[in-house]
Amino acid sequence: MNEAKRNECMLHPLVVLFVEPDSIYKRMGLDCYDAARDARTWPGGCPVVAHPPCRTWGSLKAFAKSAPADEHALGPWAIEQVRRWGGVVEHPRSSTLFRECGCPPPNALPDEWGGWTLDVDQFHWGHKAKKATRLYIVGTRAIPPIPRLDGQPTHNLSRLSRTKENRHSRGQHLPELSRKARAATPPAFARWLVDVANLCKHNTSSSFGAAAP
Repeated sequence: MNEAKRNECMLHPLVVLFVEPDSIYKRMGLDCYDAARDARTWPGGCPVVAHPPCRTWGSLKAFAKSAPADEHALGPWAIEQVRRWGGVVEHPRSSTLFRECGCPPPNALPDEWGGWTLDVDQFHWGHKAKKATRLYIVGTRAIPPIPRLDGQPTHNLSRLSRTKENRHSRGQHLPELSRKARAATPPAFARWLVDVANLCKHNTSSSFGAAAP
């Protein structure tokens, strides 16, 4: 790592990749890469929280015909960064990204980078709908406590996602969230992911980086 990159890492102990222009992470004062800044220009050197685009990987990928040609490759690229520098990748539980990149399923042994996966639901961090999520974590096996929120969701992610998780006693006809609201990361979940990435700092050594593909 050259001196400029090393100094950037010291100033920003972690970065957040693939954020929305008005992301909660920016309001938290973190070093963020949105589409305009382009995550691929990040020089490396620090643990990351990565939210790569998911529309070409998820259960609704058949409707992602408008996605840019290079968008699909951002998922594997994010996995590579976490394997090299430590941190966490967030994607829908139904995403095929993890299987394609050889990430172990939940409750399996870690992979050769020490990476493991965890299934969570963002509802428990305050999302208005049930949002089944899978995390790929490299650099720590210790994570902050996972909250358990009582109650029921007030919305569906979309008409196409009315799964059993969202079909509670109030019926199937919950309001549908807007695209912006679906994609938004609950502030409590953002803080939790940052806490996870901060636990991965010890994995930024040169020996850890050398294990990356």
